[in-house]
Amino acid sequence: MITGEIKNKIDGIWTTLWTEGNTNPLTNIEQLTYLLFIKGLDENELRKEKDAAFLGLEHTGIFSVMPADLTDVQKEHWPKMRWTQFKQLPAEEMHQVMITTIFPFIKTLGGKEDSAFSKYIKDASFMINKPATLQKVVTALDSIPMEDRDTQGDIYEYLLSKLQTSGTNGQFRTPRHIINMIVELMKPTPEDTVIDPAMGSAGFLVSASEYLRKKHSDLFLVGGLKEHFHKTMFYGNDMDTTMLRIGAMNMMLHGVDAPNIEYRDSLSEDNMETEKYTLVLANPPFTGSLDYEAVSNDLLKVVKTKKTELLFLSLFLRILKPGGRAAVIVPDGVLFGGKTAFKTIRREIIENNKLEAVISMPSGVFKPYAGVSTGVMIFTKTGTGGTDNVWFYDMKTDGFTLNDHRTPTEDNDIPDIIARYNNLDVEIERTRKDQSFFVPVEEIREKGYDLSINKYKEVEHKVMSFDTPQNIIYKIEELEKGILSNIETLKELILNV
Repeated sequence: MITGEIKNKIDGIWTTLWTEGNTNPLTNIEQLTYLLFIKGLDENELRKEKDAAFLGLEHTGIFSVMPADLTDVQKEHWPKMRWTQFKQLPAEEMHQVMITTIFPFIKTLGGKEDSAFSKYIKDASFMINKPATLQKVVTALDSIPMEDRDTQGDIYEYLLSKLQTSGTNGQFRTPRHIINMIVELMKPTPEDTVIDPAMGSAGFLVSASEYLRKKHSDLFLVGGLKEHFHKTMFYGNDMDTTMLRIGAMNMMLHGVDAPNIEYRDSLSEDNMETEKYTLVLANPPFTGSLDYEAVSNDLLKVVKTKKTELLFLSLFLRILKPGGRAAVIVPDGVLFGGKTAFKTIRREIIENNKLEAVISMPSGVFKPYAGVSTGVMIFTKTGTGGTDNVWFYDMKTDGFTLNDHRTPTEDNDIPDIIARYNNLDVEIERTRKDQSFFVPVEEIREKGYDLSINKYKEVEHKVMSFDTPQNIIYKIEELEKGILSNIETLKELILNV
């Protein structure tokens, strides 16, 4: 999460766009994303050029070769496209270079005509129409250091937080530190095939790619794995073309050349995917509109409901390969809802697959724009059962205050969650009075497949001792006498002055 000077600069940029007449938050995010993308392209090229020079190698970058089909104006603008040159241009010229050359250029990036990037940016428009506004925004963005991938991710996170309400299909932003926690728990491998069927800005996919870069950097030395990383590892679906554009650019800026991002209603009959993926990372929509008639019959066979959160769980079980894993954010109702559909999906996961863990999260995690209480379910698709002992953790804090301000604090359970999940053998000794503990599947069955941590947690009540009413009254009287005595002393001092 960004704070201080960077936050103030982003707020200033936002105010500039707003006061110039751009009042749609999603449009503003999209326009800023284009500029961040252009800035990032040049920074990536500068890094590659520096590395090539250090190693004494030749480097042919994306700006090195001028395409043959450029117009005379575009040829004139070509040397000015790189951010290092572009940011220094006068306002009118800067706007002309953007409209006539840079924006058409980035639409051709991403390789093939049908690549995710090309597919979803081809209909995009650059909508900062005033040269002076563009220059102000470019100057402000240039002053923000974004060489660090984490800072870049934080900026995306903060921009998306500007969307104060959820989308028409119930989408809302998943805090980046929660995404990173889930990815750390699941430990993606270079062989995994990862999907987020409700991807939004591709936060889970980006985090998984960054995890692999940090933990498995040697994968880029193996031809097959490198190819897999760039072309066949990451998949995402969404029904909002703006978010698809933002997600595609987000993935490319984080070094994934050709992510498989599709415009798709993941719950519909049109989605025929079965047993294709090894890892699902998702925060599916909890509410919103649903075309019940278009929902896949395969999903309704598992759980007959109009609740999108339950249908997505059914979808995850279908699209995972046997042995595939899922870590999914769900509203609390999924964990303990008493209606038949809720019990049915919990029973399906517990009895026919392997439920590994349930992490209860505090309601403030999604503030300031949603106060919903949620949890994380982690399970493995087996098709033959396997649930034995389910690990529960009661997260009380995530490193930020749980009010609308979400101010950073020292209290943070996330490192403890990751450490304990990585050493579950030690957790056997924990009791129901602790913050984490195991519950045997037999007990969960007896409780009607209820996965609320409060159903199993033992609360230790402390015995409190209080003074008798007589002693309390006596102490009040003594305090009152002291106050009256002090007043008399003040009176004497004032009268004697």
